[in-house]
Amino acid sequence: QQAASARADYEKLAGALSKARRAAAKKFAKAVSEAMHGLGMPGGVFEIAVTSLGMDAARAFGLDDIEFLISANPGQAPQSLAKIASGGELSRMSLAIQLIASDGSSIPTMVFDEVDSGVGGGVAEMVGRCLQDLGSHRQVLCVTHLPQVASLADQHFRISKVTDGKSTRTQVHTLGKDERVEELARMLGGVEITSKTLEHAAEMLAGAARKRA
Repeated sequence: QQAASARADYEKLAGALSKARRAAAKKFAKAVSEAMHGLGMPGGVFEIAVTSLGMDAARAFGLDDIEFLISANPGQAPQSLAKIASGGELSRMSLAIQLIASDGSSIPTMVFDEVDSGVGGGVAEMVGRCLQDLGSHRQVLCVTHLPQVASLADQHFRISKVTDGKSTRTQVHTLGKDERVEELARMLGGVEITSKTLEHAAEMLAGAARKRA
């Protein structure tokens, strides 16, 4: 009798959870799709498939199988995000989902490790602007190798590894104004830094400052 009662309670709660998930999935998918458009994926569609499972698949988190689907190009039917998304699309989808999921939350700090992987040019700047907007509401730490993204940050740290052959240490150095220009120039031009590269880096930082203002 206790087992039967527990089963009935579980089915009732799992049913309510499934209903709530389906309602939330529609709103969440619409918001993420709109965020995709601002990340260089115009016409992209994000959907969430919530599939009901039988009681033989009962788990602590309910009776649903949840899968993220994506259509990166207009006219293509949404397919599994894990199967069809490229590296750049995965990076942008990750950022879009984080942007929407964090809205209204009390998370004080967010860390992104090369969320701009696989993108470049104008799309990289779009990613940087999204991170910049996110940073106006909370602390955002982002590891990046792209000058388009780095230039939009409020502060820069250079992370480097030092080894004596026996052990390796990681150093974090806060960059001043001139150091920020030099580091951006290095990201733009590689090993050899020219006066033109420095001018370009300074221009990128000045442009980012104007956007913040």
